[in-house]
Amino acid sequence: MAIPQLSKEQLESARAAATEARRARAELKTQVKSGQLSLHDALNKAANDDTLSRVKVVDLLRSLPRVGVTRSAEIMEDLNIAANRRIRGLGRHQVERLKDMFS
Repeated sequence: MAIPQLSKEQLESARAAATEARRARAELKTQVKSGQLSLHDALNKAANDDTLSRVKVVDLLRSLPRVGVTRSAEIMEDLNIAANRRIRGLGRHQVERLKDMFS
């Protein structure tokens, strides 16, 4: 499949949309890190937003206080969540176990 040739306006629009999506995902992680949102609230918010649902679960866990690389890996392994899984790819039981673990 050939890559479509986009006009300058289309490229600029795509760049702006991508930048806004990255900012929204970073804002979610910042809110979790600062304590404004709990993990439970962040998961609920991401479930209703297509942009936020693309956050990797491991990145969201690492934004929690006192959860770093090692602890996030342990949590992911304990809950049988793949390391590259995004929020939208979680099953309902995985979401429930994550919420229970941090409630």
